[in-house]
Amino acid sequence: MAKVGQPRSVFLHLEEYEVIRLCDFENLNHHEAARVMDVSRPTLTRIYAKARAKIADALVTGKQIIIEGGKIYFDSEWYKCNVCGCLFNQPEKSVTPEKCPLCGSGSIVNYVPVDDSTQVTRRAPSDICVCPGCGYEREHEPSRRCKDEECPVCGSHLIRKNNLLAKDI
Repeated sequence: MAKVGQPRSVFLHLEEYEVIRLCDFENLNHHEAARVMDVSRPTLTRIYAKARAKIADALVTGKQIIIEGGKIYFDSEWYKCNVCGCLFNQPEKSVTPEKCPLCGSGSIVNYVPVDDSTQVTRRAPSDICVCPGCGYEREHEPSRRCKDEECPVCGSHLIRKNNLLAKDI
């Protein structure tokens, strides 16, 4: 278990998740996975090593794994839950999902990714950063990422409150 004052979460970047999925779940070798991800084999190997170290840390110390970040491209039908904010896909286009796979809510809509290079993303002033370890909360500062901030109470990395709500439902 995590010691007092240590972070209770491991942040796995989306590209780290993808390399684990391709190499360990799909059983592709590094050369094949690098081609799928459109990166060099040495780059894939570096990403893979970082991902495995983070996952090992989480498993050995009992930390939660949070997957986030990176640019992604959707090649199948995707949906967003209006309750917990979960994004999920439906590879089979003839089947429309009835509920969110994370929280079970029926309040889901088609998700259309926004080209963030042409639009300015505005955050609501009521955004909250929260500690998944002790529940400490503070207002989100738009110029700072929550995950880069440590909780002043227990030292865990903070996350956005809407990310935490999905686990509580």
